[in-house]
Amino acid sequence: MRPNEKIASELDFGHYEWENKLKFIENYKFSISMEQQFTNKSLYNGTQEMISAGDLRKGTTFEQDGQVYTVVDFLHVKPGKGAAFVRTKLRNVITGAVTETTFNPTAKLQEAVIERKEMQYLYSDGQLYYFMDQETFEQIPLEYEKVQDAIKFLKENMFAIIKFYKGEAFSVEAPNFVELQVTHTEPGVKGNTATNVLKPATVETGAVVSVPIFVNEGETIRIDTRTGEYMERV
Repeated sequence: MRPNEKIASELDFGHYEWENKLKFIENYKFSISMEQQFTNKSLYNGTQEMISAGDLRKGTTFEQDGQVYTVVDFLHVKPGKGAAFVRTKLRNVITGAVTETTFNPTAKLQEAVIERKEMQYLYSDGQLYYFMDQETFEQIPLEYEKVQDAIKFLKENMFAIIKFYKGEAFSVEAPNFVELQVTHTEPGVKGNTATNVLKPATVETGAVVSVPIFVNEGETIRIDTRTGEYMERV
């Protein structure tokens, strides 16, 4: 029995297919071991640590001035004159408000302790997106603002990681890689296998991805959800 199969066999996934179990295990690689992730099911960062502003990345969550923020976007800026800085777009986990803030790269920030829980995306109803807890089967609705970065890559019944802060869900993390069918793109050029010439393609979830010109409608492609980039045909 291969390692991933052994881990999956120890989990209570109910009636879900082995293929979905193994894909979920393959996609989620966190800093703790695979056995720890799926034995605990609820994943914590552990004790709070200080992080440098220069290490901020999308999805990083930290506390500042009594508020909790998650990084929506960031950019390291090195001007010709003056000191380097980090320009960030932050979403307040509590209020949902989005602000832009700059930091000195050496500034220290207190990383927030958050919970990560495996849940299954079920369906959408208007501006609400429903996810189901795999242990309790409880369903929770999340507003578009909380799922917008991930939902464009999620099909119904896919697994995702929901992030919680003090019991309140505030963000969704899609698997690192997903396989989606192309529903619309301009016809490819027969015999042209160039990978450096790109064209837009719409996949079944509505996301638009730049793909090589040889990719055609109906084909399935692998996408890196962290960058939104095409990886390969499958």
